[in-house]
Amino acid sequence: MHKLLSLALGLLTVSAIAQKTTFTHQDTLKGSITPERAWWDVSNYDLKVDIDPDKEFISGTNTITYKVINPYQTIQIDLQEPMKLLSATQDGKKLAIKQDGAAHFISLKAKQKKNAVNKLEVNFEGKPVVGKRLPWDGGWTWQEDTNGKAFAANANQGVGSSIWWPNKDIPYDEIESLDFYITVPKGLTGVGNGKLIDSTSTKDKTTFHWAVKNPINNYGISADIADYAHFSEIYEGEKGSLDLNFYVLKKNLKKAKEQFKQVPKMLEAFEYWFGPYPFYEDGYKLVEVPYLGMEHQSNVTYGNAYGNGYLGRDLSGSGWGLKFDYIIIHESGHEWFANNITNKDVADMWIHESFTTYSENLFVDYFYGKEASSDYVIGMRNAIRNDRPIIGTYGVDHEGSGDMYFKGANILHTLRQLIEDDEKWREILRGLNKEFYHQTVTTAQVENYISEKSGIDLTEFWNQYLRTTMIPELEYTINGNTLKFRYADIVEGFDMPIQIMVNQEKIWIYPAANWNTKSFDEPISEFEIDRNFYIESEELD
Repeated sequence: MHKLLSLALGLLTVSAIAQKTTFTHQDTLKGSITPERAWWDVSNYDLKVDIDPDKEFISGTNTITYKVINPYQTIQIDLQEPMKLLSATQDGKKLAIKQDGAAHFISLKAKQKKNAVNKLEVNFEGKPVVGKRLPWDGGWTWQEDTNGKAFAANANQGVGSSIWWPNKDIPYDEIESLDFYITVPKGLTGVGNGKLIDSTSTKDKTTFHWAVKNPINNYGISADIADYAHFSEIYEGEKGSLDLNFYVLKKNLKKAKEQFKQVPKMLEAFEYWFGPYPFYEDGYKLVEVPYLGMEHQSNVTYGNAYGNGYLGRDLSGSGWGLKFDYIIIHESGHEWFANNITNKDVADMWIHESFTTYSENLFVDYFYGKEASSDYVIGMRNAIRNDRPIIGTYGVDHEGSGDMYFKGANILHTLRQLIEDDEKWREILRGLNKEFYHQTVTTAQVENYISEKSGIDLTEFWNQYLRTTMIPELEYTINGNTLKFRYADIVEGFDMPIQIMVNQEKIWIYPAANWNTKSFDEPISEFEIDRNFYIESEELD
C-alpha cells in the first residue's frame, strides 16, 4: 500500500517544477511581477480560438482590456513556444514586439494615462505543446473517440496557460470577466468556462460563445472538444438555483448519469463546510476529457473512468476513499480553494492543494461521520515524504513539495483538534471563502486569518509545518504515576498542546523543547496519544 500511495502522490505533483533548486532568467520573467506587468491591471479577455484537431493547430486573437495603474509604455504578454505571437495592435496601430523566451515586450505608441481603460489585441497561432502525461506536465492532448471523432482538451496548471494562448501569465492578477469563443469543426462541441451564450455555424465550422462573469485565474481557462452528449439539472443551493451541466462522450451517457449523481452530494457537503458555491452566475459543469481531470473554473474536467476512488484505488488505504469519486470531489473542491481563493504566487500553491485535499476528508465527515473522516485523512500519512517544505520559492514560478496534498490535509486536521470546536472551525472555513471571496491571497493572509479567528497564536505552528520538513516528535518516559515529556525536532518556540489518553482519561498536555512532568493519582497502566495530531512519538528508556 505504501508503494501505491507513493505512486499516487507522484501523479499528483509536477515533479519537473517541484524539484528545481536553481532558477533561470525565464523563471524570473514568468514568476515575478516585472515592471512590464506591475503597471497595469487586467480586467477582461475577449479570447477567440479556432481549433483544428486534425492538424493539432490553434489560431486566434485575444483582446485584452486593462486599467493603467501607473503609466508605462511597455507591456509584457506571455506566450510559450512553439506558439507564435504574430502581431499586436492598439487603436488600429501595429506595435513593435521584442521577444525574450516566453515573454513578449510590446512597445505602446499611445500614451498610457493613469486610470485609463485601454485595449490591446494580440494575434497568435501554432501547434501547442502536446502533454505526455496530462494533467501533470501540461499542454494539449489530441485523441479520438471510438467513432473516430476528435476528442481533445488541454490542462496547464504549473506550466502556465501561455503554453497555448497569450495573456498576463501570473496568478496575482485575475481578469474580472471572460468572453471565450471556441471554433471547432462542424459536428463537434467546444466546451469552455462559464455559460453558453450562443453558437453559430458556417458550412464547415461551429463557434461556441462562452461567458464568465466572475474573476477567473488563467490556468482555469480550458477548452474541451468532442462529439459530446449533454444533460443538465438544477441544484437548489444556499444562493438559489444553480445550473449544473454535464458533457460526456455519447457512449458513456448512461454511466455518467449514474456516476454524476455525486455532484449534488458534493455541493451539499461543501456548501455546508465552505459556504455557497462561488460561481452561481457561471454555473457548474463537469466535462469528460481524455485525461484524469483538472479544476478548471466552472468547467471541471473529468476522466476517472466512471468509478469511485482514484482510478479505482483508495489513496488513504482506509476504505473510505472508495465511497466517492475522487475526481468529482477533489477537483470540485478546488472551486472554493484555487478558483475562489487563489494564490498570488505559485510558491503558495499549498493553499489550493492542502485545503482541497482536506475537503475530501470533510466530504467523508459530512456523509459518514467524524471517525470515518479521521480514518481517511490519517491514512494519507503513509504517503508523506517530507522531502521539502510545502511552501516554494517566491518570484520564480516555483511550487513547494507535493506534500502540500496529504501533509497539508493533516496539518488542517490537526488545527481542527487544536481549535476543539467544530462549529468555530466550520465558521473559519466559511469565513475564509467570504473574507477572500474572488481574491488572490498570500500565505500570510491565510495564516493571520485563521490565527485571529481561532484566538490562537499559530506563528510557530505555521513555521513548523509549512516551512520545515520536521515533524514534531514527542519524547516521553513513564515512571510509575509520572509522565515526563518534551518535543524534539521543532522550531524555536513550538509548544503545540496535544491530547493523550491516560488510564482511560483524555487530557491535554503542553509539551515544549524542555522537559515537563505530569503526575497522576494512579500508576500509568495505559497511555495513548490522540492519533488526530500530526506528530511522531518515541518512548525513551
